[in-house]
Amino acid sequence: MIDTHTHIDGEEFEQDRDDIIARAKQAGVKAILLPNIDMMSLLAMDESCNLYPDICKPMYGLHPENVDENYMSQLEAIFMAADADDRKVGVGEIGLDLHWDDKYKKEQIEAFKWQIGYAIEHKLPMSIHVRDAFAELYEVFAGYNASELVGVLHCFSGGEEDAKRCVAEYPGMMFGVNGTFTYKKSMLPDIFSKHVPIDRVVLETDAPYLAPVPFRGKRNEPSYLPKIAESLADAYGMTVDEVERVTDSNAMRMYGLV
Repeated sequence: MIDTHTHIDGEEFEQDRDDIIARAKQAGVKAILLPNIDMMSLLAMDESCNLYPDICKPMYGLHPENVDENYMSQLEAIFMAADADDRKVGVGEIGLDLHWDDKYKKEQIEAFKWQIGYAIEHKLPMSIHVRDAFAELYEVFAGYNASELVGVLHCFSGGEEDAKRCVAEYPGMMFGVNGTFTYKKSMLPDIFSKHVPIDRVVLETDAPYLAPVPFRGKRNEPSYLPKIAESLADAYGMTVDEVERVTDSNAMRMYGLV
């Protein structure tokens, strides 16, 4: 299995990161992709990838919640670090988040466009965060050829129409599935089984957030990935082994993993 989006380089894992990695490997996790979130997190991400080069891979981006009036100085530092790192597998975590407020909506959109441009120029996939901002996402995407837009809609939180639209209009985009898929009241299993082909799905944890059932409410970690695969298998009427095989293939193809 491949965890395509997790934050185990964060301070929540400072005391037991070695154990986290060991448990992930024991659970069958073969790769862990670490999205950057701002200028200050670059060092921690780099250190984690240096300590665990056989499993951790870096992505570079500015998270929308960390965008403010000074976003350009952060982007410059992030792009400079990305330029110097041959290990990078993607641009992320980037996107739009208007859940709490829209104070920096304009800046979020501009930062997103800069990062899409970087991804296209460097032929890198994107890990895209969209929260309460699908209308704005479509407006931004309208400025590009659909063939240029390659990446993962991380922690997909859209509804049925969003799923149908993204599948139909953006063939280069996959859908990230994490612990929210396992929640009792989640509509995602129904939406995905009806409208999202399994060859457009990748696994992720978004650790330390969104732990799957039966670990909901606890700190999440990559070793919980099998629980997400089990929930996907139930939704699609597949075996867990089949889900693992297909989602691994999807992730490897998307991020150029070998």
